[in-house]
Amino acid sequence: MHHIMKVHLIKQPALMSFMTLYPGSRAALTGWLQMVRFADWQTPGDILCTFRTADLLGNGSNRVVIDIGGNHYRIIAKYAFGHKQVHLFICWIGTHAEYNVLCKKRQQYRVTEY
Repeated sequence: MHHIMKVHLIKQPALMSFMTLYPGSRAALTGWLQMVRFADWQTPGDILCTFRTADLLGNGSNRVVIDIGGNHYRIIAKYAFGHKQVHLFICWIGTHAEYNVLCKKRQQYRVTEY
């Protein structure tokens, strides 16, 4: 039997702070929040159905990178599927350019977590 798995977004204030710093992101992030609010994810693959350009990170990290606003912004989030809801924890948010710098640093220092 299918029951609806609502998404519990953790660290939402980080999004609000980001929208204050980058006012151009407000419309895209507000749309993203609406999609998350009405999401019904049963498996990690369902995240990709909601966000077609998202990438699930491997090695059992339970993390996803989501492109926002025509790829102008990126969110790295960790997900945990519970019995009745999915917890989505925002680990990092930034511009695409900041994400590229983060990736270069990660490669340079071989960091395993964001």
